[in-house]
Amino acid sequence: MALFFALRPRLRQALACMALGAAWPMAYAAPSASIDELRLQPFANAPVWKDQDLVTPVAIVDDRGRQVQLGQLPQRIVSLLPSLTESTCALGLCERLVGVDRYSDWPASVKKLPVVGGGLDPSVESVVALKPDVVLLSNASKAAERLQALGLKVVALDVKSKADIHRVLGTLGQLLGVPQAQGAERVWRDLESGIDAVVRELPERTRHTRVYFEVSRGPYAAGPQSFIGETLTQLGADNVVPAELGPFPRLSPEFLLRAQPEVIMLGNRSMQAATSYPGWHNLQAVKAGRVCVFSDEESYAIVRPGPRMAQAAALMARCLADKAPGKAPGKAPGKAAVAR
Repeated sequence: MALFFALRPRLRQALACMALGAAWPMAYAAPSASIDELRLQPFANAPVWKDQDLVTPVAIVDDRGRQVQLGQLPQRIVSLLPSLTESTCALGLCERLVGVDRYSDWPASVKKLPVVGGGLDPSVESVVALKPDVVLLSNASKAAERLQALGLKVVALDVKSKADIHRVLGTLGQLLGVPQAQGAERVWRDLESGIDAVVRELPERTRHTRVYFEVSRGPYAAGPQSFIGETLTQLGADNVVPAELGPFPRLSPEFLLRAQPEVIMLGNRSMQAATSYPGWHNLQAVKAGRVCVFSDEESYAIVRPGPRMAQAAALMARCLADKAPGKAPGKAPGKAAVAR
């Protein structure tokens, strides 16, 4: 689902595999459900389905406008997008995955699966050799038509907003024969309740902090209409990116000099420091150290629109609680301290 973004294809691939530079060096507090618990929740709660527990697959229309229906319950699934891999596992069908793209790495069990290349440029021969019942991929992938011409069932799905996450979970569930109540709706309820818990734990003093979230070097930002921006809004933050610029706009480096955000969140391994852009050393947020850089795994949770969005909310909330101006560092929402 990541990939997803309404940006050029190469960037979509980069965002799908995004990782960030360094973990935070300080100790923080976690929300009442810890960040580790939120990370595992979508997969720990997933049932392991037997065919007799599943329902007849329903015809769906993918994001290419193509109708797809499986003739029988799928036994062999190939996923070429990390967010779709995670969603398939959260729905309880992880054991039916037989191949993934090179960036799918969560949950840990998928690391043992055959890798068939990148999501946008997979090895078609490798995918065909796995004899999948269905191939899940991004609408940006150029492999869809070729795989379909070779007789494979192909489903292309993309996500920009939280509503899209809900929709795609439901579409996957229908396609794969997973009962909605125990599948897509269970995952969505867990996701929403997790975010709600994080919001309740946030100190009131963090509200209306002006935030800039950079998803990729460019700079490409998370606008208010993106799933990242929507989560920031739920956390009570104010996004400095205007909504009219779209979900993931490319901005000029001078944009932030005018916007002067109070907190900067960076989501890109290539970012060495905020000062790598001309003039950024003049930003008050940079001077005051109000910049959050996430670890690799934290970054993946935030930029992949799927079942780990509650963990993403907790990570961004932790940043807000520690970095919001005029707030004492280390006073984050929740109970148990998490050492970084």
